[in-house]
Amino acid sequence: MPRIPAWIFALILLVHIPALFVDVMDIDASQYAEMAREMGSSHNWTFLYDRGAAYLDKPPMLFWLSAASMKVFGPTNFGFKFPSFLAAILAVYATYRLGRRLRGETVGRLAALVLASCQGMFLMTNDVRTDTMLMGWAATAFWGWAEYRDSKKWKWLLLTAAAVAFGMMTKGPIALLAPVFAFGADALLRRDWKQILDPRYLVAALVIVVLLVPMSIGLYQQFDADPNVFVNGKVGASGLRFFYWSQSFGRITGESHWNNGAGLDFLFVNMLWAFLPWILLFVLALGVQFRDLFRKKFRLGPGEEGVALGGFVLSYLALGMSRYQLPHYIFVVFPLAALLVAVLIKDFADGRFPKWRQAFSKIQTAVGGLLLVGVFLILTLVFPAPWWAFVVWATAVFLWLWVVRSTVATGRIVWGSTAAILLVNLFLTTAFYRPLMRDYQLGSQAGRFIQKNHIPGEQVMAYRVADPLNSLPFYARNIIHTLSDSGHAAQKRFAFVLTGREGLEEMHREGIFPDTLAHFNRFKVSELTPGFLSAKSRPNALTPYWLVRMPDTN
Repeated sequence: MPRIPAWIFALILLVHIPALFVDVMDIDASQYAEMAREMGSSHNWTFLYDRGAAYLDKPPMLFWLSAASMKVFGPTNFGFKFPSFLAAILAVYATYRLGRRLRGETVGRLAALVLASCQGMFLMTNDVRTDTMLMGWAATAFWGWAEYRDSKKWKWLLLTAAAVAFGMMTKGPIALLAPVFAFGADALLRRDWKQILDPRYLVAALVIVVLLVPMSIGLYQQFDADPNVFVNGKVGASGLRFFYWSQSFGRITGESHWNNGAGLDFLFVNMLWAFLPWILLFVLALGVQFRDLFRKKFRLGPGEEGVALGGFVLSYLALGMSRYQLPHYIFVVFPLAALLVAVLIKDFADGRFPKWRQAFSKIQTAVGGLLLVGVFLILTLVFPAPWWAFVVWATAVFLWLWVVRSTVATGRIVWGSTAAILLVNLFLTTAFYRPLMRDYQLGSQAGRFIQKNHIPGEQVMAYRVADPLNSLPFYARNIIHTLSDSGHAAQKRFAFVLTGREGLEEMHREGIFPDTLAHFNRFKVSELTPGFLSAKSRPNALTPYWLVRMPDTN
């Protein structure tokens, strides 16, 4: 198949960029953004706080880098998202180098293309989580370890150790486990006992420990050294134990209280959308790899590798054993999934599996067509667009059809799928995510109004608001107090109140009649419903809120 040119990756990069300017989403992304803003404004880089309260959930790496970024670019959407965007680029580059080391230049470029263009990557650019940064460090660890496996050069082992440490400072022990699973499985399948027993790993372990010292000191000082700190509903929590054990392994042993009933199939079900448009190819690639491994009696020969298959499967099983799972947990091994797909596409190009190649040239075309139809439905039924948007959509469809018709077999699978997902996400970012966040997320609407009109944040209270407003303090650029017990208390303590119908009615019953400053329509944007997605029925799905000025009683 033809060489994948560098300008293709530049084009993918350009499609990702508009998402850097879209509002951050409640609950997690906006929480992280506000925490990073607080860290930068307080100049306390050791302890973590969430709206002034001690925070013990995620490690500090995302907050460190985002706070530093906001020092340069300001407390903006771009300032918060930019470090995670760089981590995504690192993940793509490291995946390319991993694929090139293990399977050659063509597979390396294909793997990078698959990862960069999967739907999960576009989602993470819009809705930033720690998993974006974790993926970057994990992919770097995979790449560094592959280079060390073949060259035994110290620089690659040290790179691997540093990537593992930074990954652990991003999301915990999974950053160590995923590379261990990948290269442990590879060594076992190749019966490479020297790789398993390499004494240099002791040096790598020491490097990891040393790099973790600053974070560990911060955890100890904030929590272990002060048994009176109230966090996660109790006092006396150990920050070190939580980070190194409870948050990860405790979800398997039952020590952690987090439990959403997710089963072993949960992560795969969510991959069905997160790994579009490549998910069906991934399923076939997984089957082919298992079949070939079974035929070889689970023993690989010289020049063969089990990094991608072993790393993905073992990591999936470890994550799937957790009693609490979220869709993005599997993103850490998306680089390995992309490598599996790349190997299959290279097999297609080399003439292997001709029937499957012909079938998937049609299947991938159908998937791309359905995705573009989905965009049309958004432009017509969800957020009705002006006429020129449909001209742009029709032009996009024409370009996609031109790509599909001008290529055959393997080329159609690669270029048709890539063109479709890029066009779809260009529309999703500009015509879906942007109006969704701008017009219906209460926190960003109210926060911007407060900041624009120079309303002192310490004089504002969110009163009887339905859900956590993590985006409110971020866009107001100030911590906003919350209260739920009495409108009379609000009248006494705060000059401005953000509240809904229930809060206003309660104030009126108590004889308090505030002045309305602004009205907002709110929907919980992380939990979309058919009623909201229809422009006709949307007004009935919205909840009104008001920012009011309390009467002066002096």
